[in-house]
Amino acid sequence: MRICHIITRLIVGGAQENTLLTCEGLHERGHDVLLLAGPETGAEGSLHERASRGGYAFEILDSLLRDVHPLTDRACRRDLAGRLSAWRPDVVHTHSSKAGVLGRLAARDVRAPKVVHTVHGMSFNRTQSFLKRRMFAAIERYCARFTDVMITVAEAMTAQCLAGGVGRAEQYRTVYSGMDVSAFDPARYDRQEVREGWDFGGDEVVVGTIARLFANKGYEQLIGAMSRAVRGNQRLRFVWVGDGPWRQRYEAELALAGLRERVFLTGLVDPGEIPRLITGTDILVHASQWEGLPRAVVQALLMERPAISFDIDGAPEVVVPGETGELVGLNDIQGLGDAITSLADDAARRRRYGAEGRRRCLKRFDHREMVSRIEEIYRSAGE
Repeated sequence: MRICHIITRLIVGGAQENTLLTCEGLHERGHDVLLLAGPETGAEGSLHERASRGGYAFEILDSLLRDVHPLTDRACRRDLAGRLSAWRPDVVHTHSSKAGVLGRLAARDVRAPKVVHTVHGMSFNRTQSFLKRRMFAAIERYCARFTDVMITVAEAMTAQCLAGGVGRAEQYRTVYSGMDVSAFDPARYDRQEVREGWDFGGDEVVVGTIARLFANKGYEQLIGAMSRAVRGNQRLRFVWVGDGPWRQRYEAELALAGLRERVFLTGLVDPGEIPRLITGTDILVHASQWEGLPRAVVQALLMERPAISFDIDGAPEVVVPGETGELVGLNDIQGLGDAITSLADDAARRRRYGAEGRRRCLKRFDHREMVSRIEEIYRSAGE
């Protein structure tokens, strides 16, 4: 098949890695793949270089920008339609919000045989104003009319889309976001060696967080929970993996809370470093305000580290209380702090949760399984 993928930004992130793994896997299976992406990257890092050496065709479309602007977006739709008309794909597969709208409109303009869209995270969600949610929901409802298949990365995304009136139940397929599970080997790295880089000892309990340092990633709630947790366990230390424009703000908040000396901030790291860094932790905490399915949680479970998360979106599909981790009500800071303390105090429970989490995630999140499922969806779309 000739398959064109369209995504707005190739930053270091879950939706982007999902897309690249899909393109790479389809190319390896003999399909003719074209990836179109916008020129913008960000503080998270760029995946342009990886895309350019993936073996498939990769092109940057200068008009495909993140911000919404009527004139620029109209030009982008024309550019996309022109490229699709020239390349004549059998399948157009769009990703995320902006590229999902413009890409599907362009696919309709050229009468592409099959149109598939992946919902990595909801374009209308609880972090937005009422009017913005209504506007984005209306746009998604319109685009769903000429989409053959809607892929979601979690069952929760399907439920939320249908609750918002987006599409019909028979249009949806859930395909968990794949990753190279072979890179996540708990025996590959030395725990204490990793901790020495943070100046943390072997007896301390290290809580990791992997998220951009920016709004809606839950750091405000996490700092409050950390303050409560350390009162119950003085051995607690914290590692924040990632960077972002709000780093200085959060460092100041940590200092005000008396926590700065307990927290190591890694800054921007290569995605390949994530398994090694997780090795140095004992628990992963995910406090994001909205999510598709938290990729960082899956990565931690693959490394046999239990997870604590707010009970939102796709989190309950991987964080199973009493089995792989603990769930806490959204923005329950007291509950989050208590969950950290409780798990920090129980090494046997951490080991049990971690082992079960790895067992569950190994096949479900293998990128080869994801590519196989997507290939099947392409073949059956429109039938």
